[in-house]
Amino acid sequence: MITIASIVEGDGEVQALPVLLRRLNEWKSPEQFFNILPPIRVRKDQFLNKEEIFRKQLQLAATLAGDSGWVLILLDADDDCPRDRGANILGRAKEVVPHRRISLVLANKEFEAWFIASAETLSGRRGLIIRENDRPDPEGIRGCKEWLSERIPNGKYHEVTDQPALTAFIDLALVHERSRSFRKLCKEWDSQAASILQERESAGSQRK
Repeated sequence: MITIASIVEGDGEVQALPVLLRRLNEWKSPEQFFNILPPIRVRKDQFLNKEEIFRKQLQLAATLAGDSGWVLILLDADDDCPRDRGANILGRAKEVVPHRRISLVLANKEFEAWFIASAETLSGRRGLIIRENDRPDPEGIRGCKEWLSERIPNGKYHEVTDQPALTAFIDLALVHERSRSFRKLCKEWDSQAASILQERESAGSQRK
């Protein structure tokens, strides 16, 4: 069993990320069992700018993950460059918990961009009406929640309830094809799963 302790910034992600990770488990590593813990919810500005909070939440996640687990930080990139900003945050995090596997993924520009990458498969879900010509660049929209709300006639996108529900229905292969930041999450999944499996096989060989 591989434990994943995650850190997220939104109430919607607290519910949605476990749904997404369980689906990734089935899609990418069906032969391995991942124990996906409820995410730790942080305020992004405080988490990134107040060292005491940054250290406290990372140390909590590291404790929850355990020796053979994995710490995943998932934040929205907003207007930042995911590569540049991500490298800085990950470097800081590794200094705090050098004894743990740790990954940092910045959804570009928001978690909801991954819904837009699979928009045509979500039409009819949660009141969404997606037109045939709705094929925007999912990572080029600033205001993904607003984009979704505009496509819910007489309604509005609600992060806490709609985000986990829509996560259950996105086409993962389609999102992987269209979203670089989602491919980053998948790459981290593959890398961490392979590393943990290799370590376990090595430990098993040494015991024989």
